[in-house]
Formats: sequence, structure tokens, C-alpha cells
Amino acid sequence: MHIVTQFPKRITENPDLGVPMPDGCRLSARVWMPEDAAAKPVPAILEYIPYRKRDGTVERDAIMHRYFAAHGYAVVRLDLRGSGESRGILHDEYTETELQDGADAIAWIAAQNWCDGNVGMMGKSWGGFNCLQVAMRRPPALKAIISVCSTVDRYADDIHYKGGCLLNDNFLWGAGQMLSYSSRPPDPGLVGDEWRAMWLERLDTAPLLAARWLRHQRRDDYWKHGSVCDDWGAIQAAVLSFGGWADNYMNTVAHLVENLDAPVKGIVGPWVHQYPHTADPAPQIGFLQEALRWWDYWLKGVETGVRGDPAYRVWQQDSTRPARMREYRPGRWLAMADWPTARTGMRRWHLGQGGLKSDPEAIEIQVNSPVDCGFGTGLYFPMSGKVPQMSGDQRDDDARSACFDTVPLGEPLDIVGAPQVCLRLKADRPAAQIAIRLCEVHPDGASNRLSYGVLNLCHRNSHEVPEAIEPGEEFVITVRLDQMAARVEPGMRLRLAVSSAYWPFLWPSPECATLTLLEGQVDLPLCADVAGDEWQFDEAEGAEPWAHRNLRPAFYERTRTHDLGTGEITLHTINDEGLNEDAEHGLISGAQIRETLAIHPDDPLSATAEVKWTQELRRGHWDIRTETAARMWSDADNFYLSARIEAFEGGEKVFATDFEEQVPRDHG
Repeated sequence: MHIVTQFPKRITENPDLGVPMPDGCRLSARVWMPEDAAAKPVPAILEYIPYRKRDGTVERDAIMHRYFAAHGYAVVRLDLRGSGESRGILHDEYTETELQDGADAIAWIAAQNWCDGNVGMMGKSWGGFNCLQVAMRRPPALKAIISVCSTVDRYADDIHYKGGCLLNDNFLWGAGQMLSYSSRPPDPGLVGDEWRAMWLERLDTAPLLAARWLRHQRRDDYWKHGSVCDDWGAIQAAVLSFGGWADNYMNTVAHLVENLDAPVKGIVGPWVHQYPHTADPAPQIGFLQEALRWWDYWLKGVETGVRGDPAYRVWQQDSTRPARMREYRPGRWLAMADWPTARTGMRRWHLGQGGLKSDPEAIEIQVNSPVDCGFGTGLYFPMSGKVPQMSGDQRDDDARSACFDTVPLGEPLDIVGAPQVCLRLKADRPAAQIAIRLCEVHPDGASNRLSYGVLNLCHRNSHEVPEAIEPGEEFVITVRLDQMAARVEPGMRLRLAVSSAYWPFLWPSPECATLTLLEGQVDLPLCADVAGDEWQFDEAEGAEPWAHRNLRPAFYERTRTHDLGTGEITLHTINDEGLNEDAEHGLISGAQIRETLAIHPDDPLSATAEVKWTQELRRGHWDIRTETAARMWSDADNFYLSARIEAFEGGEKVFATDFEEQVPRDHG
């Protein structure tokens, strides 16, 4: 990435600007703006997340927000109520209070003497979600948003459930993360002596979100709140959406471009769950320059050409060997003037006894996967291509699945869009799940996952009103796989792999079920007239990196062990994020995460998940450490959760609390 040292405008910074809410709660913002903004007001950009501006997102903020400020914007990096130095309590994700606070913050910002009344909102992940959700409220000053790695459906496309299946890989991890984040105090350097009272209040009220999420196993009003797909017309602000094929929020961009009435553009690259100017795999793009084009037009009225940009720009990935780590993904940029596009048409294959066929035929193929099928997957949303977080060779999982292959391709297939699979089948248990993977198979047998979809078969007719399966009764399902853009080269085979388990992505059904496939077809969206690059982005650039001193290097390890005596298979992850000292204000911060996922291939009730977080904060004699742990397991009727928070000041334990929860299983 190119580092910019000379900017159009000199800027000032305020590390703790109070943003008052109507109920009297003070939220804390870090703000950058041109030094003459009070005399010459400028538009404002709001990023609004719970990940702590003082020590959590400081590295990316330094590169990104100073860049925007130096190009003529007041940038407000606001901590949610109950996080960082903001007062109050953080009770859950995307609450009514959070979204109203966001709308109230926009109104307050627009009224300041340094703002010209025009506001944009941006964010990644949590911030990408809530800028869409706040936009649904139509704050008058909000003219445009940029949403990165986000969702339009909180039930179907977030970290909790997918296809009605419980997402084990990120469900407990996400809840454990927020338990850990909620355990940290504000910085005394900003809030003074109030820090300890604020800290103890947070510790005493920290929620175990996994229990709340488990009480909503179907798509009810809890998930509909904040789901853009339930009211596309609510958004009137202009929307620029980014996603990545190595992330699991790859569907959102296409959905927004297809369904919003507001001005909207979408860009999907090969990236993990990061901003596109820093994300792996390469090529990165000039995200900050692209964002400036968006802001300059919608907030300043400068003609930058964004209205004429293609609706949907995607990095079409070339065939490649499967790899857990990937720093570059070859391919090309495709530019679709409209989405959906007339350039794509569906090609259908049918499931046959010998593979994927051109003509339909009746089959009777049983699928009874060991419950450890799925270890070929990576993390649900990888954060880096430099550590083993991506999906690997699928051959082990293919061997545990029913596989249907084409003959070796004689010409390239350019797939752009969401494949769709329709199956007629039956099951021998009242609850079961299905996972469907689309893979490209190399001549030597190496299998690379291109896309996938999953379904809790009790949700075959509805996510809102699930129904038990009648064992032995035939039914038909349609599973839409995730959006993709890939070229499959001649000599490769396409493979559709069907399994009845997908661990550790999915929490297993209560019993091992046998599925009998009776008929099926797959429709692939093939794109015409694909040659070379159809678009070119600027080289990535940003402001100077965060000034800090590293005291402990980051470390990442992910290993799988197989106990040959018990048969148990365990996935261990150690993620030490390192320990760093801020060069400006001296705060030392660091975190360590340890996750253990275990299962026996023959016993779905053996599944356990455990995540432990350590948070460290110190400066001089002030020394804080919190330890959090969360564990989940199940029997045939219930899910069980246990968790603990311990807090230490100067090495002495000052707080501890335990959580114990039992939640009935609801058709899954």
C-alpha cells in the first residue's frame, strides 16, 4: 500500500469529544477534521462501532480516518454506548437504543459549527450493519453510506444461523468476543477517576449473548429488527457496498444492488473480512480513493463520475490449487452495468448415478456423513490470508459426501452469481441437515471449494415456522448457494458434494440421519463475453501507519488432533494478537484468544465448543486484566451454556461472575 505523507489540508484531532444523547448519556468520539473547519464547515463521516477507538481499531483508524480528514471531511469515530469511553451499557447487537443513538448522533454532528449539515456513515462488519440499519431510519442529514462486509438479513446471513442451521464456528466465538470486549474498562487518561465505577458497572451487566441468540432459533421479530431485506424501500441514502469472496458476507453486495431503490453500487473482491485497501488476498484496491469519489459526489456535490459507474464490479477468480493461506488470488475485474445482468444465463446439470449429466434420471443414493465431515472448511469469516484460516483441500470431506462430477471440461466456464440446487429426497430422522458444496477438481484430484449452501431440513418450507421431518416421506428442497465469480479452466471437473453434516461450521442435528437422494439438478449462472479486465481501480493508499511500539509479537496457530484411543477429533486455535504500546498516549493493550472445538465422528451429541479470551490494559502503575471463558454443548433436547468473567486490577481479582444457561432445541 502506498503511504501518503502530503495532504491537501492540515488537520486537528480530538481524542475524546463528547456526543450527548437526548437521555443525557455521553458518548465518546475521536474526531479528525481540517484545522479551519470551524471557519469553513465541511461534511462529516461517522463510523459507529463497539470496538474501542482508543486501543481497538486505532491501527486502521490512523491509516483511514486521517486520510479522509485531510481531504476535507470531519471524521467522527464514535464508540457505542457502553464501549470504550462512552457511558451507558451495551446490552446486545443493533438494539433500538443503538440505532436511535446513531440517528441522534448524526443530528448532533450536522448541527455543529464545523459541519456543513451533510453527513455520511461508514463501517465494516458491525459498523457495516448499523450504517444500513440507521439509514433505514432516514436521518435528514444522512446523505450516503459505505457498508463493508455486512448483511441485509440478520437471521440468514450473519454469524448466528445459516439456512436455519446453528453456526457453531462463529456463534460461541462471537458471543465470547463480546463478553470479553464488554469486560474492559475505559481509559482513565480520558475519563479520569470515573473509570473504575464505569468498569464495574460493565462487568456487573455484561450479557452472555449466546443465550439470547439461542432463544431465537427461528426467524422471528428479534432477527427481523434491523434486517434490511424486510423493508428495502426504507433506505433512501446512496449506498456503496463492498464484500469479499473469502469472507462469508459475500451475498450482501448483490442483494443490495438488486433490491434497493436508492442509488447503489457494489464491489466484491477476493478479500477476507477486512477493508479492501489492506485485505488479503491481493489484489487490494484504492478503497480510500473510491470512498472519496463517493463522499465527494454525495456530500459535496462534486462530479466524480460515480453515478455512471457499473452497478456491480466483481473480481472473477481463476482456477487455483486449494490453500489454507493465500496472499494473492489471480483473476480479473468484471463490470456489470446492471445487476441482475443479461450477460448471465443458467446452465443445468442433473444428478445421475455416474455424476452430473445433461439429462434427468432417477437415482437412489444414500448420504450418511460422519459428523466430523466439514474440517476442510476454514473460518466462517477469515481475517487474514497470511495464517491458515481459509478453506483447504476438500478431498477428505468429499470422501464423506455423495459426489457428482462432470466430465473434464473442454472449455472454460465463467460462473458469476448464485448457483441453485434442487433436490428430491427423504430422511430417516425427524431432524436433519444438508450441506452442498460446489468444487473444482484438478486432474490430480485436488478439490477446491467454490461455493456452498446449507439447510436445516426442518426449515425446508419456512424459517419462521419449522416442521419436523416425517421419516421416509419424500420432499423437495431448493438451496441457493453463496454468490461467487470464478472461471473453471478446461481440464477441470465440476463437483457437487452433498453431506449430512458440516462440522465445525454447523452444530450437528441431535441424531445421525441418513438422507436418500432421489433426483436433483444444479443450475449454474454462466457469464458471456468474459475476456480480460473490464475495470481498473487505483492502487491502495493511506495515511501514515499507527505509531506504536510492539512489546509482544502476534502469534497464530490452528491444529487438528485425532485421539486414536477415544476417536475424538479436536480443532485447537491460538490467536495472540500481540501487545502494543501507543506512542502518543502510552496505553499498552493486547489480547489472546484460545478456541477448542471437539467432536466424535459417530456421535453428534459429543460436540463441544469452548472459547477463552484474555484482555490486557496497562499504563504505569495502572494494570488491568480480564479473563473470560464460554462453553457450549448439547443433548438431544437442550443446548447448554456456561461462562465466566474474572477481572484483575494490579494482579488482584476484583470481580468474578458465572453464567449457566439451558435452552431447549427448536427443530435443530
